[in-house]
Amino acid sequence: MSHDNHSPAQDELDRLLQQNRHWARVTAEAQPDFFTKLESQQFPRFLWIGCSDSRVPANQILGLLPGEIFVHRNVANVVVHSDLNCLSVIQYAVEVLKVEHIIVCGHYGCGGVNAALRGQKLGLIDNWLRHVQDVYQRNQTGMFALQDDRSRLNRLCELNALEQAINVAETTILQDAWGCGQQIAVHALVYDLHDGILRRLGNGITQPAEIETHRLMLA
Repeated sequence: MSHDNHSPAQDELDRLLQQNRHWARVTAEAQPDFFTKLESQQFPRFLWIGCSDSRVPANQILGLLPGEIFVHRNVANVVVHSDLNCLSVIQYAVEVLKVEHIIVCGHYGCGGVNAALRGQKLGLIDNWLRHVQDVYQRNQTGMFALQDDRSRLNRLCELNALEQAINVAETTILQDAWGCGQQIAVHALVYDLHDGILRRLGNGITQPAEIETHRLMLA
């Protein structure tokens, strides 16, 4: 029996590997010490907690190089206190990398947020998006006041980013760090796919006393 060693899937991977080699060659030619420096150090000042959406790559939209931002992504940029994956990233960023800023970034038109808003049944992910539905239910009065579906979706994307930033600030990791005098600010941002612009949602949280002020933005 003969085996085709060049399946479409293999061809796609080969294409990606060729692009990788081209990028590595061009980068090394432009900056001969790029990979040497990258290999020897990682000192990012920022932790990015964003959506898994392929249209929202942290490094590119912030204009940062590899090594300049530590990244965690999941569907709808959710921070749950029982999610050991996310908590491990936050702890490593805060305690080992000593980041100065944690950014929780949502984006307008988020598919996960839209599914939560509409109560769509998608399978296993429904359990994850239940956290976003909780945000929606806590803010139903304000949501109902909006005139159309797009406005409601965009507002829920903002509210979700704000809520998840509060969740970051309420972790024992941040509480302990602030208690020890470590300077860290937690920010909520939203990214607009339409124009590529990041928008700040309120001021950053820099100490426990500011959490309640931030929570008022959810009212």
